[in-house]
Amino acid sequence: MTKADLIDEVSRLAELTRKDSEVIVETIFDSVVRSLRAGDKIEIRGFGSFRTRQRKPRVGRNPKTGERVDVPAKKIPFFKPSKELKDLVNEGAAAAPAAATPAAPTSSAPPTT
Repeated sequence: MTKADLIDEVSRLAELTRKDSEVIVETIFDSVVRSLRAGDKIEIRGFGSFRTRQRKPRVGRNPKTGERVDVPAKKIPFFKPSKELKDLVNEGAAAAPAAATPAAPTSSAPPTT
């Protein structure tokens, strides 16, 4: 799903104009970015949490020349999905293998000939 798809979905479900939906989606994304820049943690119950993690400085290599390159320390955004989101995503995956396997007989009576 792209950002445009998300805007269209919000517009359709909320019965808003596309422009109003775009403002809503942009506002949410801007709020998330502002909070992460400030070092805040964002927790959306039932969905997951966003936070930043600090990466240490390291020495990397230029893949073309093999030359050593100093990579500075930096903050990276990190998303941790909630248990509910994990369960919802895996719900369809768990049902598919069960449906693909043939069902075992449930009757305990011996087969008749």
